[in-house]
Amino acid sequence: MSTKVKKRTLINDIASHLEVSIATVSLVLNGKAKQNRISDAVAERVLKYVEEVGYKPNHLAKSLRTGKTNIIGLVVEDISNPFFATVAWLIEKQAFERGYRIIYCSTDNNTAKTKELIAMFQEQHVDGFIIVPSEGIEKEVSNILREQTPTVLFDRYLPGLATNYIVVDGAQGTYEATRHLLEQGFANVGFVTTDSTQTQMEARLHGYARALTEQNLAQKVKRVTVTKDTQPIVADIHAFIQANPELDALIFSTNYLSIYGLEAIGRLGRRIPDDLAIISYDDHDLFRLYTPAITVIAQPVESIAKNVIDILLHELQDSGNQSLARPQSVVLAPTLIIRKSSVRLSNA
Repeated sequence: MSTKVKKRTLINDIASHLEVSIATVSLVLNGKAKQNRISDAVAERVLKYVEEVGYKPNHLAKSLRTGKTNIIGLVVEDISNPFFATVAWLIEKQAFERGYRIIYCSTDNNTAKTKELIAMFQEQHVDGFIIVPSEGIEKEVSNILREQTPTVLFDRYLPGLATNYIVVDGAQGTYEATRHLLEQGFANVGFVTTDSTQTQMEARLHGYARALTEQNLAQKVKRVTVTKDTQPIVADIHAFIQANPELDALIFSTNYLSIYGLEAIGRLGRRIPDDLAIISYDDHDLFRLYTPAITVIAQPVESIAKNVIDILLHELQDSGNQSLARPQSVVLAPTLIIRKSSVRLSNA
């Protein structure tokens, strides 16, 4: 028994059935009936028939005609990370409200993967890019800019490359966090970070170092290599704490390092904050629920998302405006949320 495949309704089928021009149908479907003096009666007939036959426009054909796909490529480090997941959700929500769709993917901070994903989005002719850049992709981003594709970086930027970016003042965040620990009476503050030299990581390390240098205190920094296998990271932090028994406080440069750090501290039987005070850069649901609750340097995710989409859509909608030739750099302030993990019990 053969099954008859229903023929796809095309725009010329609609025009033929209604005895109007293809241009008339197209203008009605694109919301341009009034400005092209198409009567309300004709527009209503077109819309009613389109609904009856379940017509779905061919977006590929439309993009070939207009040169626009209304799709934005969002390239982040790790979509499972609460920070990136929240920012991506907020960006997607705001973009959808303005007629754009988001396609996003994770790079795992891998240079080769990032290059491949950018190339894929270019082949899909996305209208714009939002990128959390990995190291070594300057050439790829330069090519995007040369093609005049609107682009915004966030969380970090690429030094020497003139492009829009939104970052948080990580140096100020860790500076204030370190000062808070010193004011609480913790004098031996360590800093656990990744071995990345990306701008956001270097800024966070700089803020910590500045606060200690001002007080003529020694710095104790542990750089760890981040891999998919988490246990070597936990072991690395465990060994760092053991090798530096004088440490009475630790700042972690990311929320995932903080989680690994809590595991290492638990294995050592250290109590927080009695034996070791803790502060994490970036919040996480776990930190509010943990006992004691973990102090964090929180990033303004809503402001990040709003600035990213506002700048990108401004360029998408006003690409002919010469003022947009000057890239915009936005630096937002983080917030130190003090919880019990960084407060001496005698001060609580």
